[in-house]
Amino acid sequence: MRAEHPLRRTVVNEMHLRRWPRFTAPASIVQYLRMVGDGDEREAERRALEALGGAPLAPGQRHLIGTFAPGIRLCWERHNEATTLTLFLEGTEAVLAMRDDPLLAPALDWAEALPGTVLRATRVAVVADEAQAQAMLPRLAFVETDLVSCHVGAPPGTDGGGVRMWSDYVLADDGFGLLLVAAGDCDRGTLSRTVQGLQELGNYRNLALLGLPDARAGWKVLDGIEAQFDAAFRRMTRSDVSDDSLLDEVSALALALTTQAAAVDFRMSATEAYAGLVEERLADLRVRPCPGFLTLADFTQRRFQPAVRTCSAHRRRTEQLSARLGQFMSLLRTRVETRIENQNARLLASMEQSAARQLRLQQLVEGLSVVALSYYLIALLGHVLEAAEGFALRLHAHLVLGVLTPLVVLGMWWAIHALKKRVLD
Repeated sequence: MRAEHPLRRTVVNEMHLRRWPRFTAPASIVQYLRMVGDGDEREAERRALEALGGAPLAPGQRHLIGTFAPGIRLCWERHNEATTLTLFLEGTEAVLAMRDDPLLAPALDWAEALPGTVLRATRVAVVADEAQAQAMLPRLAFVETDLVSCHVGAPPGTDGGGVRMWSDYVLADDGFGLLLVAAGDCDRGTLSRTVQGLQELGNYRNLALLGLPDARAGWKVLDGIEAQFDAAFRRMTRSDVSDDSLLDEVSALALALTTQAAAVDFRMSATEAYAGLVEERLADLRVRPCPGFLTLADFTQRRFQPAVRTCSAHRRRTEQLSARLGQFMSLLRTRVETRIENQNARLLASMEQSAARQLRLQQLVEGLSVVALSYYLIALLGHVLEAAEGFALRLHAHLVLGVLTPLVVLGMWWAIHALKKRVLD
């Protein structure tokens, strides 16, 4: 096709459900949920899958159904930060023997050699009906006080049908959890979808709970930041504490809070997203209780929801503390600006007083200048008149000088003011 959008096939493939291959009871299923980092680990995983299948994976391929060996099928799926690898063996209870089973042991060795770290490993034993499951229960050594059992996957609008599951969600010595499923009257498709839903519920639950340790550790960090912030707020009212020291302290707290929020923000967001998927999967399973047993919904609500709320509370507390620090910074900024304005006002008042004093001094200097210049000019005129008095007998120098003195002073005052006006203009 010409001019095809480069993401068209990716978008179309994303809309298709990544279903497990269908199977019938009895069957054994082993699933690994791994955290696989980008780069080298993803590339090593791709090479291992291509070597097993003998064909390269398509670019961007995120789902693969293939065969490990005769009698063992596998299903691989890549998620954003994890991958799941599931092994299927029909007509056998191999998961009860695990590594002692000659068919399953090589597949387990290959699967556990794949890159990444295992977050969840589960073995699922699928039997035909509840009678076979009850006969098998003593061999599974479930912890009775933690045992969860209920019916799941009933068709919509019915009160019966579906499968029954048992699990204590406790890790065995080999590091695997164990799930027992009685198929009942389910067909192959319904059985496959239901068991897949049970596994996805557990996988998303574990992925969501990855945020709980970060939330608990971050809670202590937030306690320290909040205590320092409260102390800084109390010191703000003291007159002996400078604004510069307060600003430095609150800036350091804001940096620490930002660092903490950035460190856990992805994990808290991921926990919120995975928790939504857990709720969806739980609703899709349509859990129905079995008398005397804790249901899957009860188990999830009792332990999972408090953990998710702790992560949500951590995010809310971080946001609230960030808002409080922002308000404190705004208040401190207003206080600093007010002090600067007051300081500027005092400086302007002082400058006004200085200008007034300079004006008075200038007027005094101008007056003294008029007197001084007038005195020198009158003295010069006096010498001239005394010299002229010898030639003109009727000339009285002192009388003429006395008459000229006021005129000289007025003329000098006028000349200085005219010169000042000319300079200023």
